[in-house]
Amino acid sequence: MMKYFTITKKNTIKECLIKINKNKKNFLIVLKKGKVESIVTEGDLRRQLISGISIDNKIKYKTKFKFLTIKDNFHTISNLFKSKKINFLPILNHKKELVNILTKKQFHTLLLHDQQWNLENDLLKINENKIDYEIYNRPWGFYKSTLLSNFVQSKIITVFPKSELSLQEHKKREEHWVIIKGKGIVTLGESKIDVYPGKYIYIPKGCKHQVINNSGENIIFSEVQLGEYFGEDDIVRYSDKYGRVK
Repeated sequence: MMKYFTITKKNTIKECLIKINKNKKNFLIVLKKGKVESIVTEGDLRRQLISGISIDNKIKYKTKFKFLTIKDNFHTISNLFKSKKINFLPILNHKKELVNILTKKQFHTLLLHDQQWNLENDLLKINENKIDYEIYNRPWGFYKSTLLSNFVQSKIITVFPKSELSLQEHKKREEHWVIIKGKGIVTLGESKIDVYPGKYIYIPKGCKHQVINNSGENIIFSEVQLGEYFGEDDIVRYSDKYGRVK
């Protein structure tokens, strides 16, 4: 795996681009006699081509770069990744040899999923796409997951004006809602509750619930799910404006 991330100063721009196409991370580590001498990004290579350098020429690079050591702690890593210019960091030992590579998205994935981590582990195996979620449209509006792991799912949900979620319950999860924007009505068991920005609603497992937007503006709320399973098939619908009751 690491071979797709390393080059030497003898490599051409074309050879570097081929490696970047294979590693899918848009960067390479430059080695000299087994030690890390620099880093090169796809942007660096593109700028060289734009300047008129041939794709078959050897690469050019600067020898000043940011890196981690295997002894660096959380605060050091976090502070380095706060820079918008840093999307990855090579990890070196005391001899400046390459031990590992950590991307910003992999770092975020480890933290948000509460995973144990060690800079000597094979960090490139971390699936950084775990924190990338699409927006899913529904008849009543849309939602986007912001975190999904084996112990929690959080979402931002938008309900369009004059729209409503189905009257439903969940068997395997409880939900916690905080209204961010808009006003409406929440059905919770046998109760009807007026909701507004800042209102908190707790929905236990097995409790029927529904949000109705009877206003002229979107309702936006944050939803945190806690439980043993977070699939969309853990929905039992009792009534639905859009004909989705089975």
